[in-house]
Amino acid sequence: MSQPTRYSSAPIELPLRLEPEPAPVEGCAGCAELVDVRSRARAVGDITAVTDCNVYLRRHPEGH
Repeated sequence: MSQPTRYSSAPIELPLRLEPEPAPVEGCAGCAELVDVRSRARAVGDITAVTDCNVYLRRHPEGH
């Protein structure tokens, strides 16, 4: 039998940093579409898609 792994100290807990969601640029159809997709994803509990939309909004388009 193998021995269980033992640690000399407790694990480090990092704080969860929640940044505000990016806002769309007014009049931009691409931003509006990303906000719609983000809203639908949140409604069905798809947090991965919500996060993806936030990343795309921050990048869309470069130097908005």
